[in-house]
Amino acid sequence: MDSKDIALIEQHVSRDKILDLLYREHIDFERQLEKYNHKPFLTPLEEMERKNLQKKKLQGRDRIEEILRQYRVQEGHP
Repeated sequence: MDSKDIALIEQHVSRDKILDLLYREHIDFERQLEKYNHKPFLTPLEEMERKNLQKKKLQGRDRIEEILRQYRVQEGHP
């Protein structure tokens, strides 16, 4: 996420419970993925889990982007 996205999230996260949940999940997925990314070798099970985390992170990111798009429209910043 770029700094504009993060600033917009920080602006609305205290009032938007869904955005708050999605953003917290996004950060958690990043932390979990970092653990896998620092391992020199992944077992097949670890590789599968890493891919599942990536999918969940991307799905959450898409939902966050949709929410941010709505806030940008409301604020007149397309």
